[in-house]
Parts: sequence; structure tokens; C-alpha cells
Amino acid sequence: MKARALLAVAALCAAAHAGEYVELPGGRFESVLPQGAVPTVSAPVEVRPFAMQAKPVTVGEYLAFVTAHPQWQKSRVAPIFAEKRYLSGWTSASDPGRALSPRSPVVDVSWFAAKAYCESEGARLPTWIEWEYAAAADETRRDARADPALRRRILAWYERPGSAPLDAVGAAANAYGISDLHGLVWEWVDDFNALFIAGDSRTQGDPDLLKFCGAGAINIIDRDSYAVLMRIALLSSLNAADTTSTLGFRCVRPLHGTPP
Repeated sequence: MKARALLAVAALCAAAHAGEYVELPGGRFESVLPQGAVPTVSAPVEVRPFAMQAKPVTVGEYLAFVTAHPQWQKSRVAPIFAEKRYLSGWTSASDPGRALSPRSPVVDVSWFAAKAYCESEGARLPTWIEWEYAAAADETRRDARADPALRRRILAWYERPGSAPLDAVGAAANAYGISDLHGLVWEWVDDFNALFIAGDSRTQGDPDLLKFCGAGAINIIDRDSYAVLMRIALLSSLNAADTTSTLGFRCVRPLHGTPP
């Protein structure tokens, strides 16, 4: 009973503090994914200003969500919206259990569930470009992607055992004031199903690839961005109802006066 009372308090605190967003100015940005008409050439795109949650959604925040929206509890969610591993680490539909800290990022959540959570607070999932734009920053620079030291630090995360317990959210923030874009969990993006890697050089610019795979068949411009490639490969392999024990999410909002 004491553990459940503490979790209830954590849920109330999470609900009170949910929606901690940081404003990003937007601007011209060149993705590792081609954005122009030619599938092997990238062109800078204009990223509209937006606000992003400073940290991934936590277990405590998600507990508050499923308490307010019981249709998303693991015992009640429709199978079409979440596979059987949905919230598999939770003790029950309304109790994450003692093994999960309320401050750790929620995982084992489907794209449908993440989308519903964001919509419940007037937000949405970020697009890939928005996520990549925010994640390009380190602690002092808004675009540190060319720094080999940053790349090594990010890649070190992939060397950690997948079974290691997840840390609490709130690592050092980047230049925008956003934490944990690297080194904690993978994250859903709204347009995950539009990401498709054609990594074989023999397919570069192949019109048949585009004919069979449509607009989703894209090529990587900067192949040195291995960590980004890994993230895209994971997301492009998923269905919207899928879940994994290392996949979480965060939400974004348009700034006042910009389209949603």
C-alpha cells in the first residue's frame, strides 16, 4: 500500500509538471536525409520555430496519463494500437511497480500511444527533421555534428548492454536547453514510417528503387553519422503498434503564430 501511495503522489507531481517545453528558433538546416527532389542530393530546409519537451516523457508522467485515460492502460488498450509487449515492464495496468522509477523514461510504448499522450496535452510527436535539428546540438553549439568527440560520445551509448537499467531523465542539457536526446532511449517521431534507408551504393539514384518504394525510399547523405543511421534504421523497421524496451518519446508544440 505504501508503494502504491508513493506512486500516486509521483503521478500527481508528474501531472503538475508535465508540459515543460523549450522554444527552438528554427532556421535553415541540412538533414542527413535528402530533402530535395533528387534522392542523392540534400538541400537545406527551413525548420519552423517550435517548442520541444525538455526531457523524454517519464514513467510518472505516463502513469498520470493512463490514470486519466484508462483506455490506454495495458489491460484495456486495443491490440490494433499496441502489441502485447506494451508496458510489459509494468506490474499492473495502473502500477509500474517498484522496479521502475517515476523519473525514468517510459518505454514499451507504441507510436499510437505516444501520439495520444502528446495530443492529450495539446501537442504532437516531433517530425524527424525537428528531432534531428534539436539533436544536432551539444552543450555549447547548436550544430556540433562535425565534432568527432561528440560522435564518439554518442556512439559509446551503443556499447552499453541493452539490459542495463535506464537512468532518470535530466542529463546535461544541450545548447537549446534540451536533455537526453542521445544516450538514454530511442524516441518515436511522427513520420517514422516515411524513413527508409537505401544503404547499398548500388541503389543510389536507382529509379526502380523509387518506383517500388515510393517517396519512402531515400539515401543517406552523411554516412559518417553512424548513430543517426542506427536510429533511422530502427524507426524505419517498426510498425505503429510496435514497442521496445529502449524506445520512448517526447512531444513538441508549434509556437504561437506558426502552423501546427
